[in-house]
Amino acid sequence: MKQPELIMGLSPEYFKMLIRFLICIVVSWVIIDRLYYRKSKRRDFYFTFMLISVSIFFLVFFMIFVLEDMKGKAGIGLGIGLFGIFSIMRYRTDTMPVREMTYLFIIISLAVVNALASTMPINELIITNLIVIVAIVICEWRLKTDAVKLIQYDKIELITPDKREELVADLKKRTGLDITKVEVGAIDMLRDMTVLRVHYRSTDKGSNSVDRMMKIPKEEMK
Repeated sequence: MKQPELIMGLSPEYFKMLIRFLICIVVSWVIIDRLYYRKSKRRDFYFTFMLISVSIFFLVFFMIFVLEDMKGKAGIGLGIGLFGIFSIMRYRTDTMPVREMTYLFIIISLAVVNALASTMPINELIITNLIVIVAIVICEWRLKTDAVKLIQYDKIELITPDKREELVADLKKRTGLDITKVEVGAIDMLRDMTVLRVHYRSTDKGSNSVDRMMKIPKEEMK
């Protein structure tokens, strides 16, 4: 059997894989750096998303490469492997905001698609990736959301519906935020305290690491 010719010391299959990897990493960088990070300024998720993209791509590629020699088991092994890959979205200990979860799912999905697309022409693969980028751009542009903070509030006499304007005015004065909406959460009558979810228009280019926290840890409530 004739051995495949090497390209730059690499087999044709590996060389094609590197081209798909380059497409994957460039697309991931555009999504993470140009679309996600410019708005959120979350370096921790930037780090996570980029390295997950790299690791998932090679994991899927070499998993398929190994399973090619396992007749009748490739489909089952691939299904189990993909299930395990997507289950890592539960690896975190802290609650991940919905926006970050969505980006994580997109990054993992694109890494899997690019790794599996061994028979797809490069131009079709590039178009597929571009479609995802365009979809994200449209959603980020059309569905702009206010920043959110949770606030422990001490004036529970202002949380009634008839005093909502007074509540908003007091919060604006004490926080300096351009508040658009206030939601009342848990109420502690013993300590005259409640938890408010405050929606506001952010003047910063990005949000900080606690802007999107959806709960206050119990140890901080004491």
